[in-house]
Amino acid sequence: MIQNPQQPDTIAARSGFRDGTGAVVTPIYQSAMYRFGTPDAPDELAYGRYQNTPNHMELERRFAGLERAEAAVVTGSGMGAIGAMFLSVLSAGDHVVALDSLYGGTLALLNDELPRLGIDVTLVPLDEPESWAEAFRSNTKLFHAESVTNPLLRVPDHKRIVSLCRERGVTSSVDSTFTSPVNFTPITQGYNLVVHSATKYLNGHADVTAGVVCGSTALIEPIRAQVKRWGPTLDPHACFLLERGIKTLFVRVDRQNATAAALARWLKECPEVSRVIQPSLEDHADYVRASELLAGPTGMLSFELADEAAALGFLERLELIIAAPSLGGVETNATRPVNTSHAGQSPESLARQGISPALIRVSCGLEHIEDLKADLAAALG
Repeated sequence: MIQNPQQPDTIAARSGFRDGTGAVVTPIYQSAMYRFGTPDAPDELAYGRYQNTPNHMELERRFAGLERAEAAVVTGSGMGAIGAMFLSVLSAGDHVVALDSLYGGTLALLNDELPRLGIDVTLVPLDEPESWAEAFRSNTKLFHAESVTNPLLRVPDHKRIVSLCRERGVTSSVDSTFTSPVNFTPITQGYNLVVHSATKYLNGHADVTAGVVCGSTALIEPIRAQVKRWGPTLDPHACFLLERGIKTLFVRVDRQNATAAALARWLKECPEVSRVIQPSLEDHADYVRASELLAGPTGMLSFELADEAAALGFLERLELIIAAPSLGGVETNATRPVNTSHAGQSPESLARQGISPALIRVSCGLEHIEDLKADLAAALG
């Protein structure tokens, strides 16, 4: 019998938890505290906020396996994961380099919060990789990127990022929410840390808010300490739901990849659409790099209409597709990034990133593609 499966599909689908009852699903241990010396906990004191309860440990073991990492720590949200990672790696007087085309919440953390803590931040353009080395300083401790950027679906030169960080002894981190471990495993490409908003593809059912950071034990344990101190902890029931969600991760994402690629090709033929963005399209700016690095093109696509009024009207006319934020669930949804993922960004910042009021971002779900086409056609018309 295979005791420790190595293939990611199997790691996702099968629980390795054993509690002596024969249960094939990890039970919900709905307890905030435990007696001293509980055999299931590695520390003397097992406590919910310490992330060492049975539900936390089984979930983190699964995530580490999926990302080919030594360890993982789960949090109460994706921003909780990114924040704990930043607070662990960076201190007052340090410097961080990050791509300038990131999720709006991450940009707010970099632009507004880290400088308050005495941490310098330099944002570098994704399209000018030759300038990245110039941004490094003697006190640079971290380079942060996204596997596929939100919402323009760019694929950065990950090999260059990893190489630069290795040469200079700088920690590299990447938000891999848009790809999931199905499409990209950053640790195998040389990244030190990978972070996810587990709310999205990892859970996949739009009913849990969570985050996770994966990496070496040496890097994860200080992050775990930040979670313990600041308290963005995931509760046992959410752990249970998230573990349930990842069991179908591979079949869900494979279907979403295929739907996004097919819808992108279909939308290119629609006269109302001025631009379609999806890494599977040959005219995508990073098509060659995406083909080399990614196992799948992601279940996301973006497209642009004539103007803001057209975009607003399109969202109002949708019936099957849900006009809602977030992504990665079994239901297809659509949103305007200017008032969701990048709300609060200045017009200058949005323009620099190429995010217009007419841009629509779509997260493909599991509905039949012909039903999705019919809804898109009616909303476009």
